[in-house]
Amino acid sequence: MQKHILALQQLRWIGIAEGISYIILLCVSMPLKYIFDFPQAVIVNGWIHGALFVILALAILRVWILRKWPFSRALTAGIASLLPFGTFWFDKKLKLEQQSLK
Repeated sequence: MQKHILALQQLRWIGIAEGISYIILLCVSMPLKYIFDFPQAVIVNGWIHGALFVILALAILRVWILRKWPFSRALTAGIASLLPFGTFWFDKKLKLEQQSLK
C-alpha cells in the first residue's frame, strides 16, 4: 500500500511541476518570444516543459498499472496534462485518492 501512496505522491508533484512549466511557457516565454523578440526563453523553457511532460506521461503510466486504473482515468490524466491548469484540476482528484489510502 505504501508503494501506491508514494506513486500517487510522485505523480502529484510531477503534475504540479509540469503545470507550472506550462503556464510559464504560455504566459512568460511566448510573450517574450513574440512581443520582445527573445526566442531563447521558449527554447529553454520549452525543453524543461517537454522533459517534465515526458516524465509526467511515464508517471501516469506507472500509476495506471500499479493502481489498476480504468483506461478512462488514465486518459483523463493525459488530457488534463494538455490543458492549461488541467494538471491542477486533476491533482485535486489525486489528492482525494491518496487520502483514501491512508
